[in-house]
Amino acid sequence: MTPSHWYNIVPDLTTPPPPPLHPATGQPVGPDDLAPLFPMELIGQEVSGERFIEIPQEVLDVYRLWRPTPLIRAHRLEKALGTPARIYYKYEGVSPAGSHKPNTAVPQAYYNKREGVRRLTTETGAGQWGSALAFACAQFGLECEIWMVRASYDQKPYRRSLMRVYGGAVHASPSPLTSAGSKILAEHPGSTGSLGIAISEAVEVAGAAADTRYALGSVLNHVLLHQTVIGEEALKQMPEMPDLVIGCTGGGSNFAGLAFPFMRESPRTSFRAVEPEACPSFTRGRYAYDFGDTAGFTPLLKMHTLGHDFVPDPIHAGGLRYHGMSPLLSHMYELGLFEAVTRSQSECFEAGVRFARTEGIVPAPEPTHALAETIAEALRCKESGEEKVLLTALCGHGHFDLGAYDRYLAGELEDYALPQERVDQALANLPRSG
Repeated sequence: MTPSHWYNIVPDLTTPPPPPLHPATGQPVGPDDLAPLFPMELIGQEVSGERFIEIPQEVLDVYRLWRPTPLIRAHRLEKALGTPARIYYKYEGVSPAGSHKPNTAVPQAYYNKREGVRRLTTETGAGQWGSALAFACAQFGLECEIWMVRASYDQKPYRRSLMRVYGGAVHASPSPLTSAGSKILAEHPGSTGSLGIAISEAVEVAGAAADTRYALGSVLNHVLLHQTVIGEEALKQMPEMPDLVIGCTGGGSNFAGLAFPFMRESPRTSFRAVEPEACPSFTRGRYAYDFGDTAGFTPLLKMHTLGHDFVPDPIHAGGLRYHGMSPLLSHMYELGLFEAVTRSQSECFEAGVRFARTEGIVPAPEPTHALAETIAEALRCKESGEEKVLLTALCGHGHFDLGAYDRYLAGELEDYALPQERVDQALANLPRSG
């Protein structure tokens, strides 16, 4: 059964996360600072002290198109691995857009429509968020304009086709349509783009029009809040409490959505975030105040960051190619509430193929990071004889990513070893030490 409330973990933490700061004053931002970008209802959720926030009926009505999503025991994968571990996965690929992203796209579109907004702008990496927001806008009669990271725009033509089917306007980022994009193109004509650049473009356009607002698919508190429908459902569906919950992290919404309810209900459960070796904000980034975008249009966020100037290698897991991490998850990582590891691109596609050949679902490149770690943990259980219960988030299918699988199967995908000097160079430009 779909839950009636979202869960806000902030009141249950020992210390609250540091607030966003105004880059000009260095003071915490207030509602008036955020009002040009977000409706007041979402601003209220961003700073809410309530543990549970009721899901509006109009949102639940749309959720029922695909929720509750299935929780599946991976019997065939377990058998193929010869592991005593019991592996479960929460499958979010059954949504209309094929991922977990509509869980927040729908309420964001709803609250904006209720406040009289005509158009939403956004960025997208792999295209999952862009297609989810285009779908959500169609449900509530909003226009949707999307800046898609150039690397993914070229790699995933049918993902951008899906956005257009839902009524979205899609631009490759960096684009000549904004000052932020034009500046990048002047300096780097062949730029493959980044989520930070695409955010700058979407924020620039939203801030210039009174009837337009901006929507973000991850990172912020209200986005993570909306995703907790995943974990709340899984709590009711799991026949046993997991020993370990594993999720991929780019901005953090998928991992948080599954993990937060289990953090509340199961003190004995451990949690592990998995990120790409080519974009390792948790494991190699610095915990500091930084801009959420490349051009410096956003407030300063205290987060694990590789630097807002950092442009990741164009790996196929486009949804994980973000220079920073959710401020809330970054704070919780500092509190020691979960651990983080990295996986290479080839390890991830190997896990994706293995999963497809046993469980039948072709996973998106993003959750293959969690699957690679889940398989590694299951094989460790095989060596030790431990009968661990593992739960992972299969946050989307890979039907629009078969070109990447083709390249992997042809032996054309290469792992990228991120040089430390690239990280150091980007971190040298942080706006403050934090």
